[in-house]
Amino acid sequence: RQGILTPVSKLAIDGGKPVRSRKNFLVFGAPQIGSEEIAGVVDSLRRRWVGTGPKVSEFEQAFARYKGSSHAVAVNSCTAALHLSILSLGIGPGDEVITTGMTFCATVNAILHAGATPVLADCDPRTLNLDPNQVARKITKRTKAILPVHFAGLPCDMNALMKLAKAHRLHVIEDCAHAIETEYRGRKAGTFGALGCFSFYATKNLTTAEGGMVLAKNEALADKLKRLALHGMSKDAWKRYSDSGYLHYDVVDLGYKYNMTDLQAAIGLPQLRRLEKNWKRRRSLWKKYQEAFADLPVDFPAEPLSHERHAYHLYTPLVRKDSKRSRDQVLAALTAENIGVGVHYRALCDHPYYRTTLGWKRKDVPVAAGIGDGTISLPLSPALSDRDVDDVIAAFRKVMGK
Repeated sequence: RQGILTPVSKLAIDGGKPVRSRKNFLVFGAPQIGSEEIAGVVDSLRRRWVGTGPKVSEFEQAFARYKGSSHAVAVNSCTAALHLSILSLGIGPGDEVITTGMTFCATVNAILHAGATPVLADCDPRTLNLDPNQVARKITKRTKAILPVHFAGLPCDMNALMKLAKAHRLHVIEDCAHAIETEYRGRKAGTFGALGCFSFYATKNLTTAEGGMVLAKNEALADKLKRLALHGMSKDAWKRYSDSGYLHYDVVDLGYKYNMTDLQAAIGLPQLRRLEKNWKRRRSLWKKYQEAFADLPVDFPAEPLSHERHAYHLYTPLVRKDSKRSRDQVLAALTAENIGVGVHYRALCDHPYYRTTLGWKRKDVPVAAGIGDGTISLPLSPALSDRDVDDVIAAFRKVMGK
């Protein structure tokens, strides 16, 4: 869910010496992979169970316990999780799903793949999350669901969104790609709506290299998700080929090939065990950035309120229009300093496909459009050393004229 910029010059953009050498280019979002992950993958290879098997089941159960959910279904991406969630609720052609204009394309692509129509609502300028007041304006008789995205790990205003959903009898599907550790008023993200969707992409707080998970409110939904994730078959491969004997399967739904493998789960299990420790490291780095950049001409990410727990997935300052350099010039300058950066995200209305196909315009979501013009993501990972963090701070201050 992010682009990664690679080194372009041996000299900094001002012609001087970069903060880091080119051979030590700091890759944006490089995951923290340890010996436990490597040993787990090797174990799966030696056991020769590399498809969906016992480790996937163990990972599902462990993730469900962490989130306080009864049902978790592992899949191969958050995109798959979103697609299956929409389908499992019977949402399709003729239906509308309201979501934010500031998210990754997968959020709206999943709606489109299900045959439904995505409707953009604008963001709250402080949180960068879906604005419930804007959602209320977009509800029609065709609306079937609200799809909030907990941007960068800060929770959406779920009380207001759930109140809207109840009043209009709408489903809520939470996009928790950034929000594994996120909580709102003591409840964990992904447990408010009928379904909560998570990403384990390489840059996420918990990675399986590629992968995703769906939390489901009830067993019927979970069973349907499992069938849809593996061709619509009534039994998965582990059950068919286990030592209890071969079990015939029936194809009972038109499904997809969205299942997670034991190789991925073998990476995820130790990642999950370290999640809280790594969250504390992310929080300390996030706060260090907030303090180090206090005098810069940028708008800072919103601090979580007392009833919110931030996942600290992304650190996303907004480069203001009165800054010395534009956002894209800052991206280029940081890359020349050999610091990897990301953009999360350009507003969806700025992408040619959606402009042409859906007729989306910047005036429809002006707050999201403005965020997309100025946002930049700096490295934020427990894999960063203190020296790495100091280099990011030095480079960003240098580029911003301080």
